Amino acid sequence: MLSAFEVFTVVVVGVMVGVEFSVAFVMNPILNALPGDAGQLGHAHGGRMLGAVMPVWYIGSVVLVAVWAVAGWHHRGAGLVVTAAALLVLSVVMSVLLLVPINNRNKSWTPGNRPADWKEQLHRWERWHYVRVAVIIGAFALLAAALA
Repeated sequence: MLSAFEVFTVVVVGVMVGVEFSVAFVMNPILNALPGDAGQLGHAHGGRMLGAVMPVWYIGSVVLVAVWAVAGWHHRGAGLVVTAAALLVLSVVMSVLLLVPINNRNKSWTPGNRPADWKEQLHRWERWHYVRVAVIIGAFALLAAALA
């Protein structure tokens, strides 16, 4: 039973990593290249849409990995799972402290009410997002290694 749970957890975390990777390296470059106000409007819509889903996904991933760490404490790869859990917790802390405040502002912006420094704020969000993606890729890699 633990093996099925481990695979399920790796899939959940892996899909989350894929979504965040595509935001960083596919969606944001597309939105940033759109003319006029379209890119900013797209970022705001994406912030509303993903801002509603990703907190559940991040917290759910932490819970799944924590359960795996506890249930598999005496199994091979437990240290990898604990380290992955720590990285996922770090990603949640980064999100709450660094990314969510910017996203909460961004998701309400329109061409008529956005601040003068809106591009700089989005670029700051993108830089922190790259770091967060690297952290969750590390967690995913550790979980995959723990399965091996």
